[in-house]
Amino acid sequence: MSQNAKDIAVLIGSLRKDSINRKAALALAGLAPPSLRLDLIEIGHLPFYNQELDGEPAQTPASYSDFRRRLARADGVIFATPEYNRSYPAVLKNAIDIGTRPYGKSIWSGKPAGVVSVSLGALGAFGANQQLRQLLANVNMRVLQQPEIYLAGADKLFDADGNVTVDSTRDLLRGFVDAFAAWTQPAAIAA
Repeated sequence: MSQNAKDIAVLIGSLRKDSINRKAALALAGLAPPSLRLDLIEIGHLPFYNQELDGEPAQTPASYSDFRRRLARADGVIFATPEYNRSYPAVLKNAIDIGTRPYGKSIWSGKPAGVVSVSLGALGAFGANQQLRQLLANVNMRVLQQPEIYLAGADKLFDADGNVTVDSTRDLLRGFVDAFAAWTQPAAIAA
């Protein structure tokens, strides 16, 4: 990993320790080129966003402030999401809401973003992926359009330690993280 590696935060929409989305995120981190450093950021501890808690700096929960500081310095964000009822989980929406506040101080604006959706089902969490992409565009993130990643039947793609067990899946994830690395470069940002 390069000393000048881009700092990429990874937010996982499943809170389970052994979730397939966490396994996919760890696989991406392991496949990342030296130009990227992927860091999994925990979001399950963040209280639901409440503007009343976010008025005076002394009132703002430390978890909000710490999260905002960490994500503000990230060079990009990758979201790994399951699908709950044809949408992404509330824990992701909450983290995104916290990052857009206070009004006018969004930590997301202009950052490169990527979405990977992972499910046990046949659709690969397509609905969650598409809805999350819409939300990220709304908060002014630059969402990587291709390749799109929808991992279906993911319980068969990773071993118990989270290693990718299918060569074509490994190639797909490597292609995604390589494309994301190019997406974070100044030429892509200017485009």
